[in-house]
Amino acid sequence: MTGKAKPKKHTAKEIAAKVDAATTNRGGGKAGLADRSGIEKGGHAKYECPNCKTTCPDVKSMQIHHDARHPKIPFDESKLINLHASLNGDTSKTRPGIRGSHKK
Repeated sequence: MTGKAKPKKHTAKEIAAKVDAATTNRGGGKAGLADRSGIEKGGHAKYECPNCKTTCPDVKSMQIHHDARHPKIPFDESKLINLHASLNGDTSKTRPGIRGSHKK
């Protein structure tokens, strides 16, 4: 039975892509919540807004947030809370995207 140039079986590339998508933490859902919030080591969010506790990855993003959400309060970079400085241990060796499992 032929099928108009459609492969009848899955290719190795397609199977490898599915395994990679299933076993790699892309940062979504409950698995990536701590990663996004900056609570765990190596999280994306580095700075916390002192007014509303919203987290941002860098000072420029925090300034954009501050100008949009708190326009009446002057922006002061020294008041930002650095979440990575409050962590115990060395965060330079950890990566935000952690591989979920090595199951194949």
